[in-house]
This record gives sequence, structure tokens and C-alpha cells, in this order.
Amino acid sequence: QVQLVESGGGLVQPGGSLRLSCAASGTIFSINAMGWVRQAPGKERELAAAITRGGNTKYADSVKGRFTISRDNAKNTVYLQMNSLQPEDTAVYYCNAEVFTTSYRLNTYWGQGTQVTVSS
Repeated sequence: QVQLVESGGGLVQPGGSLRLSCAASGTIFSINAMGWVRQAPGKERELAAAITRGGNTKYADSVKGRFTISRDNAKNTVYLQMNSLQPEDTAVYYCNAEVFTTSYRLNTYWGQGTQVTVSS
């Protein structure tokens, strides 16, 4: 009923920037929190950033000061601006959203993932 489609990943040199986008579509009553989770081989899954519908944000210590999460509620879209990228940021980035498909049915949906590679 709900799909999240990601875009914006790719290869970038250390110190560079990328912006990820994730758009939700389908049967949506409302969307509460949205976020970005990253997974690198051999590392723990990490919640990089999250944002409430009202715009309150939370960041992992590893990305504070470098990443910015934002959203456009009219477009059901969440963004992740990533600056000063370093090799340790290399991972698959998954967006997620807490979606009410009715006034009482809540579920968490995930995007397909997009690869971010930081290398010289």
C-alpha cells in the first residue's frame, strides 16, 4: 500500500557532498517520523538521522555537524544533505517512515536502499 523510493546515492571523494531523497506514495493518511538508517559491512546498523512531522531532528554523534535532515510534508518527501563526507560514511542508506494508512493503522515502511561510496 505504501512505497518509499530513494535516489541520490553515488560515488564521491572525501570532503564532497551528496543529497539523498526519499518520496513516499500510496495509501497515506499521515506520516509521523521519517529517518535514514545506514548499514556498512561489518558494522552495526546506525540511525543516522530522524525528523518529526513538525521538524524536530535527531542525529547520530558520528554525523552531527555534517549531515542535515529535512522534509517536505506536501510532497511526502524526506532529504538527507551530507557534507564533508569521509570513507567511514560509506554504506547503504535506507529511508524509513512511520505511516498511518488509516486513522488507526500504523506501520513502518522502508525504502529500497541507495549506495553511498566515499573514496579517492
